[in-house]
Amino acid sequence: MDEDLPAAEPHGSGPGSGAGPVPRQPKILEFLASQGEHEQKAIADYCEIEPATVGSILTRMEAAGLVTRRNRPGNRRSLYVSLTPRGQELAGALNGVFAEAEAQITAGLTAEERQTLTGLLEKCLQNGKGSLE
Repeated sequence: MDEDLPAAEPHGSGPGSGAGPVPRQPKILEFLASQGEHEQKAIADYCEIEPATVGSILTRMEAAGLVTRRNRPGNRRSLYVSLTPRGQELAGALNGVFAEAEAQITAGLTAEERQTLTGLLEKCLQNGKGSLE
């Protein structure tokens, strides 16, 4: 990854330490990169994160120069979030890292096996969601 981009935060370093993306930031970056500017509430819904938690994550991301938040004319109640050029660059870099990791861990699997794996993992994810609520 580019040296100018924040590195992953080491285990045990606290949020706000400035060490780089913290858990959940990559999901927010992915959402904004694919969907464009959105309300903070839509980000919380998509990422399945409490709105207050998203707010604090976005504050750190804004301080790191990854996102901007603004009100739209006529709607002062909702904050709209978009990626900065730096955020777009990091989102692209992270997508590359994730694609490389996926290719590595699924190397040697047939297309059918990959499809089965994806289906099973999605099922596990859905099962896990129910147990966390």
